[in-house]
Amino acid sequence: MTKAESNKLRQEEFLKLSPAERVMSFFELSRRILKFPTNATTDSKQNNFVLKKKGDGI
Repeated sequence: MTKAESNKLRQEEFLKLSPAERVMSFFELSRRILKFPTNATTDSKQNNFVLKKKGDGI
């Protein structure tokens, strides 16, 4: 499977989700991105807008 075919398949699967599932998928992706290594300091992250899901221990 080519990269273009893979991307098209992922897009089709994503578009099959309900709007609420898409939003939750975006939030999950955002949460996973926070675990990636970064050179940013704690100070540079202080003014970020943070959304927390009720009952989430983040």
